[in-house]
Amino acid sequence: MISAGRQETFMAVILITGGARSGKSRRAETRTQAFPGRPVYIATAEALDAEMEDRIAKHRARRGADWIEREVPLDLVQALVETEGGGARLVDCMTLWLSNLLHSERDWSREVTHLAEVLPRLRSPVIMVTNEVGLGIVPDNALARAYRDAAGIMNQTFAGVADEVEFVVAGLPMKLK
Repeated sequence: MISAGRQETFMAVILITGGARSGKSRRAETRTQAFPGRPVYIATAEALDAEMEDRIAKHRARRGADWIEREVPLDLVQALVETEGGGARLVDCMTLWLSNLLHSERDWSREVTHLAEVLPRLRSPVIMVTNEVGLGIVPDNALARAYRDAAGIMNQTFAGVADEVEFVVAGLPMKLK
């Protein structure tokens, strides 16, 4: 486990996955802050209702003012290129990004492939948070099944290019790669 005081020193693509409220975001924040430089938080969530506004506010309060924040619901490659050369970037979360792509009727498969091609060429570390949505029951409708399948394919794609993959359960990380 990375302690808050340990410094990471190499470029890395790190994928952190797990279920809802598993502790993935906290783990990703700790990993991001272990790299030199001011950390960058790239948020894919949009505050479309009061409940989501509250979630976002709680995340911001927990992180504090040390972070540079970017709100990027769709154009992750552009945001990662624009933030090169600084601190590590935390993208939270990839499954929300996927949902945004689907809702915007963008070609999610092409976007995922493009990002997976760009990630290994970046100089500054990237830590990505994603949800593991395939561990539950099979959804009862076609849209939910399509989303679950797309998320599984996306997660496999990013895990394939990641230097490290962790699965977080009950706040405890398990190293997968």
